[in-house]
Formats: sequence, structure tokens, C-alpha cells
Amino acid sequence: MERSEAENIAISALTFIASDSELLPRFLNLSGINASEVRQAAETPGFLAGVLQFLLSHEPTLLAFCQATETPPQRVVSALRSLPFGEERWEQ
Repeated sequence: MERSEAENIAISALTFIASDSELLPRFLNLSGINASEVRQAAETPGFLAGVLQFLLSHEPTLLAFCQATETPPQRVVSALRSLPFGEERWEQ
């Protein structure tokens, strides 16, 4: 998967998380950032991979995202692997 496509999936995931009143606080707590810092954090290497890791760590959340965006779960996994810090060989 091209990195730009992976980034688009991760941004869609972030939008999905941000629009959910239960998911957003949980994501912010786990990531250790404030809501006001999300935009700046999104530009740092690894943040978008972290968004996808958050989705993938909870199957009901993953499936809700996939259903809402018509994205197959395997595409989320592929996107993660295409992003910085999504896997060990991300630089290639």
C-alpha cells in the first residue's frame, strides 16, 4: 500500500475516533496528549500508526470503523504496516 493511502486511512480513523464521545477520551488518555495537541501530534512520525494500533487493539472499535467507512479490516492492517513505526521495516 502506498504511504499516502495509508495516511488517508489513518486520518479517517482519527476522524472516526474524534467523533465518538467515548472513544476520544480513551484515545487521548492512552496516547497521553490533549485534544488541543492532536493536530500537531498528527504530523509527528508514528502518530498515525498509533491511531491504527488503537483501532486494531479493540475488535469492536475496529469493526465499527470498518463498517462506517466501508474499509475492510485487512486494509487497516496494511495501512499500519505502510506507516512510520507501523512495523520494523517502515523505512523501505
